[in-house]
Amino acid sequence: MQKNIKAHLALFSVNLIYALSYGFSKDVMADYLPSFTFILFRVLGATLLFWLLFLKTETIAKQDYIKFAIAGLFGVAANQLMFFEGLHHTSTINASIIMVSTPILVLVFSAILLKERISAKKIAGIFIGLAGAISLIAFKNQSSSGEATFYGDFLIFMNASSYALYLVLVKPLMQKYSPFTVIKWVFSFGLLYVIPFGLSQVGLADFSMPLSAIFKVLFIVVFTTFLTYLLTMYALDKVMPTTVSAYVYLQPVLTTIFAIVLGYGKPSFIQFLSALAIFTGVYLVSFSSVKQSKT
Repeated sequence: MQKNIKAHLALFSVNLIYALSYGFSKDVMADYLPSFTFILFRVLGATLLFWLLFLKTETIAKQDYIKFAIAGLFGVAANQLMFFEGLHHTSTINASIIMVSTPILVLVFSAILLKERISAKKIAGIFIGLAGAISLIAFKNQSSSGEATFYGDFLIFMNASSYALYLVLVKPLMQKYSPFTVIKWVFSFGLLYVIPFGLSQVGLADFSMPLSAIFKVLFIVVFTTFLTYLLTMYALDKVMPTTVSAYVYLQPVLTTIFAIVLGYGKPSFIQFLSALAIFTGVYLVSFSSVKQSKT
């Protein structure tokens, strides 16, 4: 288990970055870049970084190109496009609650596609973490902007399903190719899908951005897109998809911590119990299979 500690640190870092960057994304989309054009910037920038920094590549078997294309569809294009479109048509609370279904969906897809053995402890961990995340979300400030709709909620659920399926589909590719090769081709195909959507909203963009907005865009491209996907691929090379997905439960905890540090409120007893349940769930999912070579 000790050899996988770096993978768990990588997953924690991924969710730390997500928690930090949510406000940046919201600010940029509200004032300068419409959602689809912003996603095009994210995917294009990250794809260029992957190819520039990891020039050396492996020979890809012809039959695997279709697998990379499918992974790019679910892991990059559908994942990001549906999330931002769905968020526009539902409340942030609804979106948060629906998104924590991702580990359960990964559990189902892993059992079906990878024939992964799901222990009782992992199942318990998934549902304990789910209960903690929903409690944390449900008992925080209930105000939300925007009216929730079935259309918006459905897209968020499809986004969660898409990302869960991606985590499962990309695992076999990780066992055959290096993480750098996999992520380069996943993003390359994802970019092809995103281009027409991004270009369709270019006319709505305001490119006269101040330095503060440019910094936010660069942060989202370099850290929230490039680095988080790279760290996720690194972790997937060492642990199972169910473990990777379980860390999504940390996002509401980290978001709450940042709010407390910035002076927006003090932790309540419910928040403390919710955080405890979330960390317990992550622990059970991550460390329950001590006899396996990979968690």
